[in-house]
Amino acid sequence: MNPIKKTIVLADGREITLETGKLAKQADGAVELRMGNTMLLATVVSAKEAGEGVDFMPLQVEYKEKFSAAGRFPGGFQKREGRASDYEILTARLVDRVLRPLFPENYHADTFVNIIMFSSDGVDMPDALAGLAASAAIAVSDIPFHGPISEVRVARVDGQFVINPTFEQCEKADIELMVGATYDNIMMVEGEMDEVSEAELLDALKAAHEAIKAQCLVQEELAKELAIVKREYCHEVNDEELRKDVHDKCYDKAYAIAKAGCADKHWRNDSFSKIEEDYLESIPEEEREEKAPLVARYYHDVEKEAVRRCILDEGIRLDGRKTNEIRPIWCEVDYLPGPHGSAVFTRGETQSLATVTLGTKLDEKILDDVLNQGKERFLLHYNFPPFSTGEAKAQRGVGRREIGHGNLAHRALKRMLPDNFPYSCRVVSDILESNGSSSMATVCAGTLALLDAGVQMKKPVAGVAMGLITDYDSDKYAILSDILGDEDHLGDMDFKVTGTVDGITATQMDIKCDGLSYEVLAKALNQAKEGRLHILNIINETIPAPREDYKPNVPRIVSMQIPKEFIGAVIGQGGKVIQGIQEQSGAVVTIEEEGDHGNIEVSAPNKQAIDMAIDMINAITAVPEEGETYTGKVSSILEFGAFVEFMPGRDGLLHISELSWDRVESMEQSGLKVGDTVTVKLIEIDKKTGKFRLSMRALQPKPEGYTERERAPRAPRDNNRDSRRDNDRGPRRDHRAPRRDNNDRAPRKNFNNNNEENNNNE
Repeated sequence: MNPIKKTIVLADGREITLETGKLAKQADGAVELRMGNTMLLATVVSAKEAGEGVDFMPLQVEYKEKFSAAGRFPGGFQKREGRASDYEILTARLVDRVLRPLFPENYHADTFVNIIMFSSDGVDMPDALAGLAASAAIAVSDIPFHGPISEVRVARVDGQFVINPTFEQCEKADIELMVGATYDNIMMVEGEMDEVSEAELLDALKAAHEAIKAQCLVQEELAKELAIVKREYCHEVNDEELRKDVHDKCYDKAYAIAKAGCADKHWRNDSFSKIEEDYLESIPEEEREEKAPLVARYYHDVEKEAVRRCILDEGIRLDGRKTNEIRPIWCEVDYLPGPHGSAVFTRGETQSLATVTLGTKLDEKILDDVLNQGKERFLLHYNFPPFSTGEAKAQRGVGRREIGHGNLAHRALKRMLPDNFPYSCRVVSDILESNGSSSMATVCAGTLALLDAGVQMKKPVAGVAMGLITDYDSDKYAILSDILGDEDHLGDMDFKVTGTVDGITATQMDIKCDGLSYEVLAKALNQAKEGRLHILNIINETIPAPREDYKPNVPRIVSMQIPKEFIGAVIGQGGKVIQGIQEQSGAVVTIEEEGDHGNIEVSAPNKQAIDMAIDMINAITAVPEEGETYTGKVSSILEFGAFVEFMPGRDGLLHISELSWDRVESMEQSGLKVGDTVTVKLIEIDKKTGKFRLSMRALQPKPEGYTERERAPRAPRDNNRDSRRDNDRGPRRDHRAPRRDNNDRAPRKNFNNNNEENNNNE
C-alpha cells in the first residue's frame, strides 16, 4: 500500500486533503477527502464496453450520508439508512450536472459515481465537497474525462465572500451559491440571494472560480504523480459516407422548418420527424434496419445545426420570436374554489396550475436528515405528469428532476414570504403543459397563488429561462429569452433567473460549451432582467396586491406570548390543561418555549373558538391583583367559610364573615354548595404565604347605618409566660415509673425454632 496525499489550503487557512491508494482499491478510481472532521469517500466505476444500441452517456451519480457520521441512529422502525433524502438527491444532481457534459461525446459505457459521507462534526457543509471528491476519483482512474472540475459554495457574509462557509456562516449570508467549473470555464451555478444585483452575482461567480482553479491544479498533480493513462475505447462505429448523405439530403429541409417560425410544438416535431422518415424510406429495405440507428444520430446533428444556424445567421427562432421576446402570457387567479389560493400561469405552451394551502404549526414538515434536524414551514412541490408533453406513459412517483425544479422555485419564493408569518404554507405546482422552463412558470404561478391566498408577500417574484447559441468557429453568439424545450436541448446554456423588481432571489445555470466569458454572462443577466420585469408587469395587472383578507375556509391563527413560568400551567400535567382548552373551544393550541417566554399559536376556523381559547389561556396566565373582581366556583366548604377557585389553579378563602353584611351563623345557613358560581373580590394577598382572601360582601352595597362589630382584642403575647407559670407552680412531679435494672428483668424468651432447648421441651 502506497497512498498518495495532496493538500488544498483555503483562503481562511482551512485545509482540504485528498488521499488515494488506501480505501476502495478495486474501484476504477477512489479518493478520500477530509476537511476538519468531515470525511467523504468518492468512487467511480465504468464498464469496459457500451451497451448495445446505447448512444448517450449513461452516467449515474449517488450521494449518501451515513447517520453514524454524526453519531446518530437512523429514525424509523428499521433503524438503517433508506431511500435517498431530498437533500441527498439535490447534492447528487449538483455533481451530475457538472460531470456529465465533460465525458467524451462518443463515450457510452455505464458509469457510476458514488460519494459517501462517513464522518462529520456538523461544522463544515459536506455537499460543497462532493464535486471535488468525485472529480478527483475520476482523475485517478483510467476513465476518459475532459476535466478535472471542482465545486465550491460561495457565500457573502457581512459583505465578504467566503468559500465553503460553515453551517453557521451560511445562515447569515445574503448570497449563497454552489458553483461548478473546470479550470477554464464555469459549468454549473445554483443558489439563492436576497434581491442582489446582476453585478453582485457576477462578483460571486468570479470569487468561486478563483478557488476552483486551485483545486483543479491539485487534481492534475495527483493524476500526474500516479502516471494515469486513460483507457482506449470504441463505443461508436460511424459511416462517414452515410453521415454526408444525410446532411446533404436533409439539411435544407430541416432549415426550412426551423425558419418557418411556427409556434406549434407538435407541428414542428412531426415535420422534423417526417424528414428522417422520408430519408429512411429512400434506403434499400434490406439495409434500412441496420442503418436506422446511424441515420437517427446523424439526422439529430443535422437538425441541431439547422436550428442553430437559423438563429445565428437570420435571428429567427423556432417559433418565430425575436431573441429577446417573451412568449404570450395569460394568467388567472382564484381558479379553484377549494384551495386557500390558486392560479393558472400560461406562457406559450408551458402551463402551471398552482395551489396554496395554509395550515398551523402542526402541519410543519419535520426534517430528520443526518446533519439537518428541524422543521420547515414553507413547502413547494412540483409535479410533472407525462401528459404535459403528450407522452403516453404512467406517472410513477416523484423523480429527481421534479425534486430539483421544485427546490429552485422554493428558493426563489421563500425569502419573499412575510416576516413572522404564522402559517405553515404549501405551494403545489402541477405542470399541465410543457415546452420550456416549467420551473420558471412554477415561480410565477406560485406568486399568483400566494397573492390570491392573501399572503402579504414582500414583493412578487417572477422567473425567466435564458438560452445561448454560439458559433464554435467564431465569436458570434445569440442570447435567447424564454427558451423553448428544443432550444434548451440544442443550445449551449440553460440559465434560469428569478427575482423581484429590485433584484435576484435565485438562479440555476447549466453551460454546455467551452469558453463562456463573463461579458456574455453579464449580457444574459441584463436580458433576463428585462424579461423578468415584463412578466412582473403582467402579474401586477392580474392581481395588483395580495388579498386584504384570507378566504373563508382558511384557518385563522392568533399568536401570543406568555412568561416562561406559565408554560407548565398551560400544558398541565400530562397535557390535560391544553387538551381541555382544545376540547372546550374547538381550537388547535400549540406552545413552544423560546428564551424567557413561550410562543403560543391558537388556530380555528372561526373567531369564536379562538376567543374562547385565548380567554382560557389568559385566565391561566393572569396575575391576581388586589381589588379586582373575579368569577369562580366553590371548590370546598368548611365550618368557617368556603374556598373558591377564582382563577384556574388558584383558590382563595371566602370567610363566613365576608359572605354578607348581615351576620351568617353557619355555612349551612349561607346556602352555598360545592360547584356554585360566585362573584368575589380579592381583598388581600398575603405577601408572606401567598394566600388569597376573598369577599362577597365587598361587592354589595353597605347597609345604611351599618356599624362594624368590634373584635375582641387579642391578648399580647408574653414571652416570659411559661417561665412565670413554672415559678408560680410547685416543682413538677415526675409520674414516670422508676427504670428497672437489667437484673430485675425476666429472661427474654427465644422464639427461634432451631433452638435446641425449645426442641427438647417439645
